[in-house]
Amino acid sequence: MNWKIAEAKQRFSELIHAVTKEPQLIYNRNELVAVVVEAGMFEEFLAWRKQGENISLADVFKELRQIAVEEDYILEVPSRQDRLNPFADAIDDFSL
Repeated sequence: MNWKIAEAKQRFSELIHAVTKEPQLIYNRNELVAVVVEAGMFEEFLAWRKQGENISLADVFKELRQIAVEEDYILEVPSRQDRLNPFADAIDDFSL
């Protein structure tokens, strides 16, 4: 259910009971300003967020390599070629 702030204040007890069925959205002048959820759902969110904070770039690449192995995918990387770099060329001109 959607609530206006004033309505949520007046019917706070009802708002809290409604949370057991679904998250309750609170609006101020047609703009979503808050969501009231069950404590368990919030705890799940915190655990999910904490898990994401602990993932390093190395972990992501390890997972990506594992997916590539499972999918029998080979990334073809073309050989490196020198290319023009106007910035580097401009620096070379100043050092003359």
